[in-house]
Amino acid sequence: MKNQKFIIQPHFRLQEWVAEEKGYFRDEGLDYEFREEVQATGGKIHDKGDKVGAYQSFEEGRKSDVSCACHWTVNVAATSGHGKLYADLYSVAPSGIFVPADSTVKTPEDLAGVPISVGYQSGSHYATIQALEQYLPADRINLSFDDGMLFRRMELLIEGKLLACTLFSGPYYFAEQLGFRKIIDNTFMITTMITGIPDAEDLRKFFHALRRAQRDIDLRPELYTHYYTREFPTRFHPMMDTRRWGPGERIVFEPYSREVFEESRRWIADHGIFADAGMGAGRYEGAIVTLAG
Repeated sequence: MKNQKFIIQPHFRLQEWVAEEKGYFRDEGLDYEFREEVQATGGKIHDKGDKVGAYQSFEEGRKSDVSCACHWTVNVAATSGHGKLYADLYSVAPSGIFVPADSTVKTPEDLAGVPISVGYQSGSHYATIQALEQYLPADRINLSFDDGMLFRRMELLIEGKLLACTLFSGPYYFAEQLGFRKIIDNTFMITTMITGIPDAEDLRKFFHALRRAQRDIDLRPELYTHYYTREFPTRFHPMMDTRRWGPGERIVFEPYSREVFEESRRWIADHGIFADAGMGAGRYEGAIVTLAG
């Protein structure tokens, strides 16, 4: 018998905030707990140091029933036994490589050898390679994992301490607002990780509420971009004008198919981001959860 609440933690996007404050989770009859940790910790929860990224957080164990990360990492983590990839939907996050306004870097080719700050085995890591390999050989793409996770490298860019970095969603819009130059987009897919064995009906209720929120954001994004302040540590708020920002990550209610799963694994293996032993079993059926059909 079910005896605990469904745990929801927002993840760098607007949908959970909209669904919570408009009562969509309650409308669905979901018995849940909403846990906000970004502002409560000043963003430090996302600054775990050198070579500690999204994959390592799955190894450590996430505390919510549903969490998100780039599809590459969730793919490998799920086949390594750290949870199940929810295959009934995915999302797409705006992302790009930014440099200071006065940088001599003007084109992707100019990034040859320039250290680009990214999160280790996180979306920015993979997406930066994926975008730049159209322009540069692998040995000229210089990724730096020394600057922590998303908010930390954004802060270092603002302080003039980075030559280039990859930012996504809210920080992507913030960098644009502040006048940093975007050299190339490297938009990437995000998938959902299911931790433990949450009730299937709870999952349906949760995602149905998010679908309602996504429709609202699509229709009137300007009404909801203020929720980005919920995603940013408070020290950044005086500089932010979220009226200028876009809707960010968009949930796509289409399957993360076997073909996508397998193609992603081939790309990861070809680029040697994980040792072979760290790639997991690689079986789609054993790695995914689906409520469709």
